[in-house]
Amino acid sequence: AFSALGAYGCGVIAALTAQNTRAVTGIHEVPPGFLKLQLDTLFDDVRIDAVKIGMLASRELIGVVAEALRRYAPPFVVLDPVMVAKSGDRLLRAEAVDALKRELLPLATVLTPNLPEAGDLLGHAVADSTEAMRDAARALHALGPKHVLVKGGHGSGDTLVDVLVDG
Repeated sequence: AFSALGAYGCGVIAALTAQNTRAVTGIHEVPPGFLKLQLDTLFDDVRIDAVKIGMLASRELIGVVAEALRRYAPPFVVLDPVMVAKSGDRLLRAEAVDALKRELLPLATVLTPNLPEAGDLLGHAVADSTEAMRDAARALHALGPKHVLVKGGHGSGDTLVDVLVDG
């Protein structure tokens, strides 16, 4: 898809997971210095027009990514705060949630949490009603991202709703 649209895709590995449909049995984080080296190597070589961030397991990795975003200032940053696996196992350490909120949310062009992630970021569960999702998106928007898309895929019922708040 990238090539067909005239884009060049590249990636940076922040962690490896051992997981299946039932459990996450292990997380191997890339050392922060090596994560920094990957980021610097790509930003020094390729024009980066957009960044999509997924799982960052620790405060240290969040800090490395935030520092690179501040230094290189890519035009668009999509932050998908991968925090909990479908199995319910944590992928982002609980003590790193504040770092994610403080360091990365203000740098995000678009924040895309699902309902459990929105609840984790806000410190309380978010119901799957449109109004509750809208309130959650507004509260997350106040933390700094330009746009917040709360994804309703973890909701109940036959019709699932996503909510976008842009301020």
